[in-house]
Amino acid sequence: MTGHTDIAVRSLTDADTADWSRALNTGFLRTPSVSADEVADRGSYIDPGRTLGAFESGRCVATFRSFAQELTAVGGGVVAADAITNVTVSPTHRRRGLLSRMMERDLAAAKERGDVVATLIAAEYPIYGRFGFGPATWAAEWTVDVKRAGLDPRWAGPEDGGRIDLVEPEDVRKLGPELYERVRSAQPGAVDRNERWWQVTTGAVRPERAAWTEPFFAVYRSAAGEVEGLVSYRSDDNWQAKQPHNTARVSWLVASSPAAQRALWHYLCSIDWITEVKSGWRAPDDLLPLLLPDPRAARITTQADWLWVRILDVVRALEARTYEAEGELVLEVTDPDGLSAGRYLLRASAEGASCAGTGRQADLVLGVGELGALWLGDESAVRLAALGRVGEQRAGAARLADALLRTSRRPWCPDVF
Repeated sequence: MTGHTDIAVRSLTDADTADWSRALNTGFLRTPSVSADEVADRGSYIDPGRTLGAFESGRCVATFRSFAQELTAVGGGVVAADAITNVTVSPTHRRRGLLSRMMERDLAAAKERGDVVATLIAAEYPIYGRFGFGPATWAAEWTVDVKRAGLDPRWAGPEDGGRIDLVEPEDVRKLGPELYERVRSAQPGAVDRNERWWQVTTGAVRPERAAWTEPFFAVYRSAAGEVEGLVSYRSDDNWQAKQPHNTARVSWLVASSPAAQRALWHYLCSIDWITEVKSGWRAPDDLLPLLLPDPRAARITTQADWLWVRILDVVRALEARTYEAEGELVLEVTDPDGLSAGRYLLRASAEGASCAGTGRQADLVLGVGELGALWLGDESAVRLAALGRVGEQRAGAARLADALLRTSRRPWCPDVF
């Protein structure tokens, strides 16, 4: 067997894009062949300097890509993130340390650039903890039984004076970005959406391998005429014994107010012939079930970890977010890769926070992955201490950490990348 020292890990050149794409498709169990259009499309948006491949005898056998991202912290502050995606290792080259080499190189570059965190959506749970990532947000999908929901079958529109209209893709490209920026500024865990995202989701750009069926788009405007909600959905055509059994599948729903959420979910459940609504990925504490007269009509069909966070700069990460309680906490952070290890004193209050290295005795000892899981406010230090993943050096320190770090609503990342 060839040793991993014979495999070169390096950045891509333009000439590598087709071979790299073939390796990516192989790793994701897609048809490996690559068309010229696919190569051209991928070359239009990847940064070759942040796209890595492992090459053996001129053939790409592992892939890795990162890009610049903005991540919303608790309280609305934005931090620079190193977003990691397109990670594969060909089945012929597993267990040779290729992912470790690519990850080490990318995280070192991110630290040098001054990124505060690294992020990713983990295809498999066990992989990324060893690189210092922790699951920082979760997501859920609901399936709504429309007949059980208890909604008024005569519902014809919002009762609050607002209105819902079907709109065209070009309208979404005009209205969506500004609405989404308002939403993500208040949603811990949300990430930015660039122009390409809006082009792809509305069909203006159609990646070669992405099958395209034009969705319906609906907008909610408040009584004052403000755009407060947008939804993209598709439906199937399923009739049985002359009875409709059609499902509306939500691709995404963005709402800046509870009124917009209520109106859009009620709209989806009121469409003729729709007997089931699949929500798409939502926050695990989404309002959806409680917006229905019978919340049991909305059942969770999938719930799983979503955004994983790796802290690269402890001081800037802890100072970027807000805190609802007041207190001091000394955190001893362990990091086998040496990127974030140290002992840090956090002083937090509703007025702001400061963080700095300290020689004081630690209150809590935790790994950088556990800090990543706690940073956006979803995980509990008390729970992690019970699991032996956080060491409480001072009695009550884990409870204080929860009082400082946890949030009243759970963080959520609406996107996959």
